Amino acid sequence: MLIAVLGIIILIAGVVLQRSPQQGSQFSGTIKIVGLGVVFIGLLSSAIKIIDPGKVGVQVLFGKVQEGVLESGLHIINPLYDITTFDIQTQNYTMSAVSNEGQKEGDDAIRVLSSDGLEVTIDISVLYKVNPDKAPYIFQNIGIDYVDKIVRPVTRTAIRDNAVNYQAVDLYSIKRQEFQAKINQTITQSFAKRGLELQQILVRNIALPASVKASIESKINAEQDAQKMQFVLQKERQEADRKRVEAQGIADYQKILSTGLSDKQLQYETIKAQKEIALSPNTKIIIMGGKGGQVLLSDK
Repeated sequence: MLIAVLGIIILIAGVVLQRSPQQGSQFSGTIKIVGLGVVFIGLLSSAIKIIDPGKVGVQVLFGKVQEGVLESGLHIINPLYDITTFDIQTQNYTMSAVSNEGQKEGDDAIRVLSSDGLEVTIDISVLYKVNPDKAPYIFQNIGIDYVDKIVRPVTRTAIRDNAVNYQAVDLYSIKRQEFQAKINQTITQSFAKRGLELQQILVRNIALPASVKASIESKINAEQDAQKMQFVLQKERQEADRKRVEAQGIADYQKILSTGLSDKQLQYETIKAQKEIALSPNTKIIIMGGKGGQVLLSDK
């Protein structure tokens, strides 16, 4: 639109020069033609608008926001419209205690008080996007700085309001997922009223006070020692059971030997053993016991 304004100025200059009695008035016609050409180019460039992918355009005419948006692509519009683009892709806003990790310089973590009065430090990332149909509403009622006006304060407030319902240790361990689900629900409702869509809340880190952290670590070490001792005791019980079963087996075997074998069975086993020796190819001496026994010598 500035080009068209410049063309109008050139056109006016040509008209003024034409009415002037000075020597340069003969160039007034050329100046007017140039002015008209610049005006035409300015109007044409203002009437053609290209919206980049992942963005929408909001149209404003003399301070009044128009309904509807311009989607990505080429558009021919009223050259008097001013176009403000909004990014509708997923955006990330991170608040972290680590320097240069979030959108703010330095330590930007959220510090909250738990139900037991302890200060807990929370690092969080918010994934959100602008609702394309709500872009005119956002521009008219909030402005283009909706991140500082809505995303940041709503998120920090939701975390603080929900954290007071939990003890510090629970936030750090067993109720972390529950806490994340609640702040997700709170922020989703608040964003929706203002034309934003929450896609996901990521609780990146929860840092406890040093004293609480030391207490938790001590408790964990004690539990690990107790589990280790239970394992040792269980292993000893199993070993004792094994020895008990082994001893019982030996006792049962001895009982069977002492009560179950007759003299004839013993004599039979002796004969079998002597037979195996006799059949052996090695040199042997066999002494036959019993009444009238004999000594047999055999050399191979």
